[in-house]
Amino acid sequence: MTLDEFRQRLQDPDPDVRSFLIGKLMRQAKPDDVFTFVRPGEIRQLWPQVVRHLGRSREFWAWLFDAWEAQGHVWR
Repeated sequence: MTLDEFRQRLQDPDPDVRSFLIGKLMRQAKPDDVFTFVRPGEIRQLWPQVVRHLGRSREFWAWLFDAWEAQGHVWR
């Protein structure tokens, strides 16, 4: 899949498709790179579907979002 195809698929109307791709991105990319493709608010909105695709990185991402929320971050 090319980068353009990946970006396009991230816009798929099916939340299961988006969740799978976001989870794959979160597992394989550096955290800063993840946010060049998807907003934190979208990840949080799809969290129940995304979390099952995170594998061993699940704890890190859960910690990061929990820490941001504890500091009062509002998701957009």
